[in-house]
Amino acid sequence: NQTARKLFLETFDKVRDNFKQVFEELFTGGEADIRMVNEDDPLESPIEIIARPRGKKLLSIAQMSGGERALTAISLLFAIYLAKPSPFCILDEIDAPLDDANIHRFLRIIKTFSEQTQFIIITHNKITMEAADILYGITMEHPGVSKVVSVRFNEDEDSEDLIDTTIGDGMREVKNDLPEAIINRITPQVNIKPVENPDGE
Repeated sequence: NQTARKLFLETFDKVRDNFKQVFEELFTGGEADIRMVNEDDPLESPIEIIARPRGKKLLSIAQMSGGERALTAISLLFAIYLAKPSPFCILDEIDAPLDDANIHRFLRIIKTFSEQTQFIIITHNKITMEAADILYGITMEHPGVSKVVSVRFNEDEDSEDLIDTTIGDGMREVKNDLPEAIINRITPQVNIKPVENPDGE
């Protein structure tokens, strides 16, 4: 228990410092902290999250709005990540509860961390799609048959015509759901892989 206690306290202090910094950057101000409810027994103690977005009073996370809670949770997630950075990270619809303003804040953090980590983000948000280097789309051209289509973005070329002539009907279905800003950046990467779905789902 002594070793576990020592390692936990060291990690907790790192995460705590990181949380304060990431929260301030995501909220462009404000302050946040994590505290152990029972410091005498850190391994069993609940952790309390306290945050004060800029211009607001200090709140428990339970008192915050949905968007504020989501952004605070993302701050804590990246605080833990910074304690032991990974070269690879998958985020599944982490941006779903965020409004457009907070999406841009989130993407700013992703861009900073992407210098040392490769991110795969599962998303339905068009703003997040616009920020990607490579976009993978899933389309079902025929019942029970899925296609995985990837496109690489290139800021210097407008290649919408190449989409229609190179990657076929499956990608045209995906393209119809993309924001115009993405369509104007796409350079096709020929990597179409039909995937049979035996369950017909």
